[in-house]
Amino acid sequence: MEGLLAVLDLTDTGARTSEDIFTGPSQWMPLGRVFGGQVLAQSLVAAMRTVPDERHVHSMHGYFLRPGDVKAPITFSVERIHDGRSFSTRRTQCYQDGVPILSMIASFQDADEGLEHHIEMPKDIPDPESLPTASASLAHIDHSVARYWASERPFDMRHVPSPIYLKVKGEHTSRQAVWMKTFSPLPDDPDLHRAALAYASDYSIMEPIMRRHGVAWSSPGLKVASLDHAMWWHRFGRVDEWLLYVQDSPSAQGGRGLATGSIFSRDGVLLATVAQEGMLRVPIILE
Repeated sequence: MEGLLAVLDLTDTGARTSEDIFTGPSQWMPLGRVFGGQVLAQSLVAAMRTVPDERHVHSMHGYFLRPGDVKAPITFSVERIHDGRSFSTRRTQCYQDGVPILSMIASFQDADEGLEHHIEMPKDIPDPESLPTASASLAHIDHSVARYWASERPFDMRHVPSPIYLKVKGEHTSRQAVWMKTFSPLPDDPDLHRAALAYASDYSIMEPIMRRHGVAWSSPGLKVASLDHAMWWHRFGRVDEWLLYVQDSPSAQGGRGLATGSIFSRDGVLLATVAQEGMLRVPIILE
């Protein structure tokens, strides 16, 4: 949790051109590449620093351009594209060693009244307390990635029907769900919870594609990389309380796969929607 809070606490450099400049650390990852959810959340925090307090993010669209290096800090430049009567638009460019690793655009809105509806949360999902933790699933594996997933992530992740860390059990379906929440309480800052939700939204979104084809994270030669990420915040929810992330994949082709997700509060309120396309390459198609 200290690591999550540290990476989301950006430094305002005081430098100004036509853009606002911030810097932030990179969180250690076992393979040496910056976690996509980290840089998404940081780019969002940078943009949040430039809008009025009463305007909150409602959508974000980002493109991953290059893998980031966990040994290097990240510079964030925010362009104030537009400020209207109800909406603000910001573009954040994220750099390491002078080259961009992520380009993101986000929109913010004042609170407003309007039409109201949302889809229902699936009713056949077991409670998170009845499901095994990542630690229980991976405790017997002596590998840096397994140790990170088991005990070093800030989020508790519990899969339905089962995790695909080592193998895909049961039916090869394009649908899964993940209960998730932070291991410890977060401060009451609503924007911190919104940014942390963006962080967590990147953890498992590619897994419905992998599950459909029987590909586990441990599959030899597997290469997975996020290409883009879109997210819409509908309603506020705390990430230190259980959230249900319902995921599906409508298509995979040409070494790419598309996945979508709906994030619900435990009492069934739709909080956010996510879509991501990723590169997935396996030496042998497992069908």
